[in-house]
Amino acid sequence: MNSHRIVFSDIDGTLLNSERELSDFTISEIKRIKDTVPVILISSRMPSAMVHLQEELGITHLPLICYNGGLILVDKKPIHSTFIHPDIIQELSNFNTNNSFHISLYHNDDWFVPEMDFWANRESQNTKVTPVVKSAKIVIEEWKAENKGAHKIMCMGDEKHIDEAFNFLETHFSEKLHLYRSKPTYIEIAHKSISKLTAIELLLNSHYNISLSEAVAFGDNYNDIAMINAVGTGVAVANAKPETLKIADVVTLPGKEDGVATYIKNNI
Repeated sequence: MNSHRIVFSDIDGTLLNSERELSDFTISEIKRIKDTVPVILISSRMPSAMVHLQEELGITHLPLICYNGGLILVDKKPIHSTFIHPDIIQELSNFNTNNSFHISLYHNDDWFVPEMDFWANRESQNTKVTPVVKSAKIVIEEWKAENKGAHKIMCMGDEKHIDEAFNFLETHFSEKLHLYRSKPTYIEIAHKSISKLTAIELLLNSHYNISLSEAVAFGDNYNDIAMINAVGTGVAVANAKPETLKIADVVTLPGKEDGVATYIKNNI
């Protein structure tokens, strides 16, 4: 068995219990190993939706991989940032002229929504972060002036409208964007060049003198496949997608049943 020198864990569907929180068992197991084996959270979430989890785990001094690899923070400062150009956001916004679906725009710890609608409220409850209400038009203007873009775009709405948005984006931007339907009512949009795996490789090369073969990674979804496949020990929680289960080295208990903590307890 490979020595486990560093842990990477996805959050949603993997690390949290049925209340979407960290169980006491998960907290105690990660606290037990964190001083000898770094535990890095890796998620499509924004930093502030991850830091409160880091605080509970006692790992705020460790790096964070946010936006599926679009933003890597070390000592709370970006060491890597890849974002979507405002011109693309403009075209998506133009396509959505009659506001048939919700567009959330994220850059580092900024989260902008057009209004506090059903989708903004739901996402806010899930992530414990409150967005800022600001029109896409103004955000785009400001980001152009500041040379910024979106680390993530979330489109949320009725399945029919999300289907249309997905087809539009796929037709026009498949070379530039990574589109991910986490649910029929959601599209998560990131820059094509990044992934959880590219972020892990970058962090291991620049910050830790640890090889991929000495890493263990936990995940459940399609965006975890490359990372689970590449590390020394790729662990899928039992509730993972069939494609993720297929490539995992190990399958642990479901996320809601402390699958990550159980594996850590028995193997690290």
